[in-house]
Amino acid sequence: MQFSDRTRAYFGYSVRKRATLRNSCNSAQKNFLHISRAHDHEPRCYFSPNEGLNRYCISKLYNLNKLSRYVVAKSELAGAGTPDASYSLSEVKLSSKVRGVCFYAVTAIAAISLIGFMIVAHPFVLLFDRYRRKAQHFVAELWAAATVAPFFKIEYEGLENLPSHDAPAVYVSNHQSFLDIYTLLTLGRSFKFISKTAIFLFPIIGWAMSMMGTIPLKRMDSRSQLECLKRCMDLIGNGASVFFFPEGTRSKDGKLGDFKKGAFSVAAKTRVPVVPITLIGTGGIMPAGMEGVVNSGSVKVIIHKPIKETDPEILRQIARNTILDTLKLRC
Repeated sequence: MQFSDRTRAYFGYSVRKRATLRNSCNSAQKNFLHISRAHDHEPRCYFSPNEGLNRYCISKLYNLNKLSRYVVAKSELAGAGTPDASYSLSEVKLSSKVRGVCFYAVTAIAAISLIGFMIVAHPFVLLFDRYRRKAQHFVAELWAAATVAPFFKIEYEGLENLPSHDAPAVYVSNHQSFLDIYTLLTLGRSFKFISKTAIFLFPIIGWAMSMMGTIPLKRMDSRSQLECLKRCMDLIGNGASVFFFPEGTRSKDGKLGDFKKGAFSVAAKTRVPVVPITLIGTGGIMPAGMEGVVNSGSVKVIIHKPIKETDPEILRQIARNTILDTLKLRC
């Protein structure tokens, strides 16, 4: 490449290619990539226009058909929320993936081994314990305990705050991970979870959920939501308890989301206490969106004192503040 050749400017390119370069650089300057999150308190990821533009033009000068890509990648999980919920995609270790495979192997073996007991007991459960279904929940507790025991330890705090087995209540907690279900089942209370209808289609797991009395819900269907709340009130009226994740979905950054009013409306109308539960550590072991990974770590379950109020908005605020303050203090 001849730099002294005046008929070829820009490192030896012709006038025609030079015009192409100029247009490309101008276009890049106007349309250079800028990615911003919707909320001001969340981290942003963007490219510096000057630095990125220089890189862009230099790569164009050397090769019109090849563009060196300057990529800044940041996991959606990193840099926000609780420390144990932040996990960079680049930090996933082979050992965590192997543990993930082993985790699902163990849970599958445990489920296959125990589903028979549920099936045999189910007719008697429907006859004598249609609403609470303690026998089915006991089997589910064994399944959950057998699954998590080889992979992480669960510490409990405030067990004395749990209502008795026969006392109906509305339980609520933060939601960080798929492991939350396993963790909560080990508490030994026969509360009814609410789950997406699609999960019921899975063999064995879907059957077990049906026999436990899990409440199906179509998230975007207002009629289904209304039926779900009516079902919850009916269960409570017959002595059973229900469990809500009032955020509505798992938190991907570890931050506590807004609480929906459904759980607290049910509690206010049925006049039963709300039992807030704080889960710590599940998001670090199996981050949301990374269900094939099981990291090392431990989980803490903190059961707070039951809340009794007749105003659902007050219930919602107290429950959320209780969990939020605990997360700030412990994380």
